[in-house]
Amino acid sequence: MTEPPLVADVKENKNKFIKGTFAVVGIMSTLVIYGVLQEKIMKVPYGSDHEFFKHSLFLVFCNRITTSAVSAVFLLTSKKTLDPVAPIYKYAVVSISNILTTTCQYEALKYVSFPVQTLAKCAKMIPVMIWGTLIMQKKYKGPDYFLAVLVTLGCSLFILFPGASEISPYRNGRENTVWGVSLMAGYLGFDGFTSTFQDKLFKGYDMEIYNQIFYTTLCSCLLSLTGLMMQGNLLMAIDFVTRHKDCFFDIALLSTVATASQFFISYTIRTFGALTFATIMTTRQLVSILLSCVWFGHPLSVEQCVGAIIVFGSLYARGFLKRRPEKSLPSIHKSDEEAAVPLKAIA
Repeated sequence: MTEPPLVADVKENKNKFIKGTFAVVGIMSTLVIYGVLQEKIMKVPYGSDHEFFKHSLFLVFCNRITTSAVSAVFLLTSKKTLDPVAPIYKYAVVSISNILTTTCQYEALKYVSFPVQTLAKCAKMIPVMIWGTLIMQKKYKGPDYFLAVLVTLGCSLFILFPGASEISPYRNGRENTVWGVSLMAGYLGFDGFTSTFQDKLFKGYDMEIYNQIFYTTLCSCLLSLTGLMMQGNLLMAIDFVTRHKDCFFDIALLSTVATASQFFISYTIRTFGALTFATIMTTRQLVSILLSCVWFGHPLSVEQCVGAIIVFGSLYARGFLKRRPEKSLPSIHKSDEEAAVPLKAIA
């Protein structure tokens, strides 16, 4: 017997609300925890002797090996092919770029605060547009460039006018040191290339998302392990986490939530679309900044507050005014993960 239209609409709306709540809670919880943990690992001392964890490449290795294992299990249980769809060297290009992205991100936390780093990520639109033009021959409209410039202006205010200086074992003076800003610039450049090249792989090959995840993260495991061994940091990192069990727990949890976030991100984009996902991600960045300021005591200047309002106001305004996804901005808002969904969340 067919249900009355009113009853069917109520059930559909209730079902949509439950799915939406599941997606929002999943993304917000995993990625906010991820953000807090990466700052804690890199900037808070461990043990009675107040040792700092310095091996950012080891974090990359742990994250990637966890994601690689999970994606392999998914491919095997779903009976999908494990064979590479594209030439291995193309997976390796994505992998190298992503390792550099993530390493710059972790290293930057030694010189700038997490709020500065998080807001600076919003400026990734400009490098993505540059790489999109060079690699994909994409064309962008005037409003796209205006939004990118406006967001970058807000980010610049946030970076150039920090609050009271914080104590750090890695730097002297103000937060916006040349080295810290250079690392963030490297992060934005490599991150823009990673998402654009992944987008090109998806368009050029009939490729399952988890096939790309498996091979890129597998390459990342091998490359990061090689880097650790060449630097002589592998045994030092293992010794550190052996002596500081709480650090081992933090790294294990970091890798777990990074991998878990992939499910929620893919589910959200598939169920609600990229625009809803972009709105959730913008909210997540704002919550991460506020939580970091409260948890780790980061002071914000008046100029930083103005910069944050400009950035998030611009992003939210674009989201609310946009009636449907524009084809001209496919990769700009594939943020913290979209065509390149998998790797962006764990970056």
